[in-house]
Amino acid sequence: MQCPFCQVDNDKVIDSRASDAGKVIRRRRECLGCGRRFTTYERVEELSRLTVIKRDGSRVPFNRENILRGIQNACGKRPISEDAKVQLVADIEEQVNREYEREVPSERIGHLVCERLKNLDEVAYIRFASVYRRFETAGELVAELKQLSERVKDVKDQQRMF
Repeated sequence: MQCPFCQVDNDKVIDSRASDAGKVIRRRRECLGCGRRFTTYERVEELSRLTVIKRDGSRVPFNRENILRGIQNACGKRPISEDAKVQLVADIEEQVNREYEREVPSERIGHLVCERLKNLDEVAYIRFASVYRRFETAGELVAELKQLSERVKDVKDQQRMF
């Protein structure tokens, strides 16, 4: 690290602290050339930068905020905590990083969101699925609702057995 005062490239770290939820490291340094102290901030880069392959074939950097925004839109005024939404995004991001090294199809991300929303809140799931699956008719929506209703019935039947 080059000293901002004397430009000597020789210093020692006196103190290091993580800040901003561990994404930034604050280091207090002392120049061994002039003896003055200065502070540096180092941002931690994510190790794997995924690229999302969109439906139209374009590629964009993976952005967890886009997923969170879609989930928040789907949840609307549903009684779902912000923590639950953020955790859902973290789980999806973790799974995508496990399954893919560099590129992930947007369809896979949408499928993962649907899976998790279905278990979290059925109304939010239907809202998200109607956009993700591009329902064009009321019949498609009704068919999805029937399928969801059957799933709920099966789950309740299984719970009664235990």
